[in-house]
Amino acid sequence: MKKIIIGAGKTSYVGWTATQENELNLLKTEDYYKLFEHEESVNAFLAEHVFEHLSYNEGIEAGKNLYKFLKPNGYIRLAVPDINFQNEWYQNMCKPGGPGPVDHPAYTHKVFYDYKSLIKVFEAAGFSVDLLEYCDENGRFHFNYWSPEQGMIGRSLRFDTRNNDGKLGMVSIIIDAHKE
Repeated sequence: MKKIIIGAGKTSYVGWTATQENELNLLKTEDYYKLFEHEESVNAFLAEHVFEHLSYNEGIEAGKNLYKFLKPNGYIRLAVPDINFQNEWYQNMCKPGGPGPVDHPAYTHKVFYDYKSLIKVFEAAGFSVDLLEYCDENGRFHFNYWSPEQGMIGRSLRFDTRNNDGKLGMVSIIIDAHKE
C-alpha cells in the first residue's frame, strides 16, 4: 500500500513515505511520474498545512494531479488553517502575509480557507469530500471522528497540545477527499 506525505518537513509516520516540495511539487506532473511511474498508483496522500501555500486555482490544479495518481477508492487527508476560527492570535499567525510560527511561516500563505471554499477546490478536482474538523460561519467548531492511522494531523482537536482545559488554541479544517 503506497501512502505519501506531501511537504512532510520533519514529519514521518510508519507506513508513510515522506516527500518534500523539491521532490513533489504539486503543480508539476513530471514530479509525480518520477516518484510514482504511472497514474492510479497511490492509495493515500496526506497534506497538513500545505494547500494554503497555493493560490485557489493552483489548489484545484494540484487536486487534479493528486486525483490522477490516486488509485480508485484512494483518498487525500488534508488540513489547512481555518478562517472561521475566532481567535485573534491564530488569525494573525495564519492569514496570508502573516508571520506564522517559526516552523511554518505564513508569509507564503496565499489562501485562508473556510470549509466551503476548501470543499469547492476538491470537488472541482473530481473528489467527493467528507468534513472531519472545521469551524462554521459563527465560529462554532465541528468534529467528526477520524482515525489517525489513516493519516495523522497534528494541528487538530485531539493532537495539538495548544488545545487543553476545554479550550481550543489550534484548529484546522480537516477533510478526506475521496476518489470514487
